[in-house]
Amino acid sequence: MESYGIFDVIGPIMIGPSSSHTAGANRIGYMARAIYGKKPHRVEFHLHGSFYKTRKGHGTDRALLAGVMGIAHDDSRIRDAFEIAKQRGIEYAFLKADLGDVHPNTVKICMYDAEGARTKVVGSSVGGGKIVITKIDATDVEIDGEYSALITKHIDRPGIISKITKILADYEINIAFMKVFRHSKRDTARLVIQVDEIISEHAQKSIESLEDVLEVKFIKSMKESSLDEY
Repeated sequence: MESYGIFDVIGPIMIGPSSSHTAGANRIGYMARAIYGKKPHRVEFHLHGSFYKTRKGHGTDRALLAGVMGIAHDDSRIRDAFEIAKQRGIEYAFLKADLGDVHPNTVKICMYDAEGARTKVVGSSVGGGKIVITKIDATDVEIDGEYSALITKHIDRPGIISKITKILADYEINIAFMKVFRHSKRDTARLVIQVDEIISEHAQKSIESLEDVLEVKFIKSMKESSLDEY
């Protein structure tokens, strides 16, 4: 009988022994990389609860690191994540953390560029390979990666959301779900719009040009994205 290692294919689309601790972990890292939008120089993984306990036995550490490098959950190179990170000059650390009242399979990923600027993403693996990103930097969000998503950072003023959605309508982009996350009135806020179509660069630039819009990110769904580009 042929033997299998923990990073062989389990089922049709997953590498590793656990949908939550391996495939889900990888998807969190993959989404964090998409949100960050560039190659990190250094990454810290703050592992909460069972994620810390399974970091070696279920390959949670390799899966997270592979995801941040743009290697997807069905790619056998997950097993070689440490070696690939070394080849690509990416520094990394896995740290035990108490992230408070969150799902036990939760990680805070801090990604740094060469100058030390940081982007922080918090995500949870909620079962069956499904995930939810719950925080980007200091802002609470809710992104599951099943749909492509437009994320804006903007000044919370009347009319700004209608201006953004009008641009999407002009480009015939259908909105599936939409949520606004803010701390207080007239402060900065984040708008997360999950959409059915790819948003073109022209549409993104039109949104970026709006007064009060500070930042625009478009993140393709995990089915449509391809990040392993460096």
